[in-house]
Amino acid sequence: MVDTLITVHPDLDPTGSAVEIVERKGLGHPDTICDALAENLSLALCRYYRDRFGLILHHNVDKALLWGGESNPAFGGGEVIAPMEIFLAGRATSRYKGVDVPIGELVEETVHRWLQENLHALPETATPVIHHLVRHGSQDLVDLYERQQQTGIALANDTSCGVGYAPLDDLEQIVYSTEQQLNSPQVKQRYPVIGEDIKVMGVRRAGTIELTIACAMVDRYVRDADDYMAHKQQIADLVQALAAGITDYPLQINVNTADVPEQGSFYLTVTGTSAEAGDDGEVGRGNRSNGLITPYRPMNMEAAAGKNPVTHVGKLYNLTAQRLAADLVGELTEVLAAQCFLVSRIGQPIREPWVLELRLQLADGTELASIRPRVEAIARSRLDKIDQLQDELLAAVIPVY
Repeated sequence: MVDTLITVHPDLDPTGSAVEIVERKGLGHPDTICDALAENLSLALCRYYRDRFGLILHHNVDKALLWGGESNPAFGGGEVIAPMEIFLAGRATSRYKGVDVPIGELVEETVHRWLQENLHALPETATPVIHHLVRHGSQDLVDLYERQQQTGIALANDTSCGVGYAPLDDLEQIVYSTEQQLNSPQVKQRYPVIGEDIKVMGVRRAGTIELTIACAMVDRYVRDADDYMAHKQQIADLVQALAAGITDYPLQINVNTADVPEQGSFYLTVTGTSAEAGDDGEVGRGNRSNGLITPYRPMNMEAAAGKNPVTHVGKLYNLTAQRLAADLVGELTEVLAAQCFLVSRIGQPIREPWVLELRLQLADGTELASIRPRVEAIARSRLDKIDQLQDELLAAVIPVY
């Protein structure tokens, strides 16, 4: 194993700073839609490859663009004039041992299924136009991928880095949980007016947490302006009740702050997402692999969604770093907080990172030397489990955006 650089820091917790900012782009945000479609296409390819050929073949389909449509929302129900268009691009093994892989069919099936299952207000008249732009991978990367299949040792197909930290603080938990609750099946069933395009921006300062929530309202469930304002208050009440179980910080909640009721301007949509007219999307512009955007924490620009789950360290190292940090905090009472940094080198075993740095905040009176062997053992154990991530990803039990 590579030498592990372990350093001790007095405070890794951003709650000690005067200000903290955390953001989450929800399920129906155009950027998140792109992440979801790219990731689900990768999983569809993995399952097809494994079922048809007995192994997962080389692919990376981590490029996607959503070109928003045009619409005329209105109280009681409007219309979509021009549908959104979705461009899925990347590289994938399109032929193996004389058998053609139906990539185009997989793209169409993946996109339609995800949209139907996750955007509850999307009408059939708004079915998106899908552009399949997946080509065969370069021979050198295909060769690298097949070499690890022969040896049984997964080799990094990129020189990349991954970062992770633990634990989440109050602001991070509230921002994440707010979107999850508002997009839960239970809330959608009770309040179908709430669209999936929900963005939560959280700011902590002066001992108070303030949330600004942008929530696309579905127009056919809103009678008039008064009804709209009542729904905004319902959203604020739901979030207030949720936050009470997470934090003792005073909480201020703002919903759809761009509304100008006296001018008849409201955040109404036909489909529950701004992708119908107000915004476009792209893979990698939204949540990091832990589901949050956290400028007061270590982050990188790697887009995990759509990358293959066998050799692409841009996905595997971010997930592993996140889990390793959580392992250290969860298993060692002496570790109050942890940050993990991993760097790969293309062509080298993914279990043997080029760089592994761990930054620890220790409980008072703890000496690093007393816990170093346990820290290194936990790191080794987590790296040895990196191959297991592909099964968990295929089972869709690990979120990556």
